[in-house]
Amino acid sequence: MGFVKVVKNKAYFKRFQVKYRRRREGKTDYFARKRLIVQNKNKYNTPKYRLIVRFTNKTIIAQVAYATIEGDKVVADARSSELPRYGIKAGLTNYAASYAVGLLLARRLNQKYKLDDTYKGVEKVDGEDYYVEKEGERGAFYCVLDVGLSRTSAGARVFGVLKGAVDGGLDIPHSNKRFPGYNPETSDYDAAAHRARILGSHVSNYMQQLLEEDNDAYKRQFAAYLKEGIMPDMLEGVYTSAHAAIRADPSPAPKKEKPADYKPKSYKKQRMSLAQKKGRVAQKKAAFLALQ
Repeated sequence: MGFVKVVKNKAYFKRFQVKYRRRREGKTDYFARKRLIVQNKNKYNTPKYRLIVRFTNKTIIAQVAYATIEGDKVVADARSSELPRYGIKAGLTNYAASYAVGLLLARRLNQKYKLDDTYKGVEKVDGEDYYVEKEGERGAFYCVLDVGLSRTSAGARVFGVLKGAVDGGLDIPHSNKRFPGYNPETSDYDAAAHRARILGSHVSNYMQQLLEEDNDAYKRQFAAYLKEGIMPDMLEGVYTSAHAAIRADPSPAPKKEKPADYKPKSYKKQRMSLAQKKGRVAQKKAAFLALQ
């Protein structure tokens, strides 16, 4: 068959259906979203919870939410911008920070539903496979991973958040095939390699290498670490103590009270009063007459 030119005629445009706004903006994969939020009809109004993981240039955002007709309702939220409270003051977007955010979200959520004493998860990071098992009358909090438009390549940071949430005591269906340390050729999983990544050894090794090879590049690239006095051999201790601090108090920081005379910033042009308007007209008249 020869070349056929596609003619977009009047009939085509009359029947054209505009896609959803967030699809046009490239923000939502509705093919995936439909399968993540649709609940079985025999479960009636039971929420279907999702562990939502998103990355910006400077922040890792992890939320547990469920969908309603009015929009998604967020149950718990954790961000890498909270990590300085727990001692992680630099490198807030790497794999180790992703694990810490997932752990913080899980402990915060379990604390909210009074499950933190029952489901403690993995208290000492070992990188081993861990799946929550039911204890007592109440089951663990169940949710599914929502990666959005992120590439689910092996070792991606999104799986660091997943591992942190699972180690924190959440029941999330997963396998180890996308974790650092998994070898697809031999189907072997190296838990020690994953543990090293969770505790930031890849960062500390690169810091040490750069320190030995190019001191200027080291000072430039790791300026935030140097400002906080963090050396390559200190990173594992920083993350270990941060995990303990998160478990000790995962609750969000209290909101700062605004002063009584606080006025929010307003960039809207203030409306003139009648007297101001008359004065402005009088000034214009006087300026015009002065030129005559």
